[in-house]
Amino acid sequence: MLRKLSNREKYSIYAAFAVMVIFVFFQFICFPAMEKRDRLKSAFQAKIRMLEDMQKLKAEFRDLGDRAKQLKVQFSKREKGFTLFSFLDKLAQEVGVKNNIAYMKPSRNVQKNSSIKISSVEMKIQSIGLSKLADYLYKAETSPNMVIIRRASLTKKGTTDIDAVLQVEAMDL
Repeated sequence: MLRKLSNREKYSIYAAFAVMVIFVFFQFICFPAMEKRDRLKSAFQAKIRMLEDMQKLKAEFRDLGDRAKQLKVQFSKREKGFTLFSFLDKLAQEVGVKNNIAYMKPSRNVQKNSSIKISSVEMKIQSIGLSKLADYLYKAETSPNMVIIRRASLTKKGTTDIDAVLQVEAMDL
């Protein structure tokens, strides 16, 4: 059959056959290989991102563990039978603001699914100078008992005195 065709027709058939072979080669071998390579490359990059995230989480977990150990050490340094109410009362006596305290309301909140308890005391201090209040707050927050002033509401009373309503918190294990 090819013998009856002219050289020009033979070359055309060979060229068409070569184009078909090249098409099949690219369509069924090269393109799938490149797509698979791209999929593997993107999957590899996703795994690298996951590994980086895991390393960050590991470092964060380690930091949290170290922080928990530090907190346990600080809790162990607290005097036995520590209560926030008695601590604030003693501190008020020490600073000299005990007579200015109108009320102290203690409360305790237990965290769900945890052994942590939060003790809080709401207290009102009346007719106190700013320097004495600042001294009281400073000594409360810098004590080794891990006391936090959660909220402070100040109202001017007279020319030099103020009234303060404080919400003070401490964690217990």
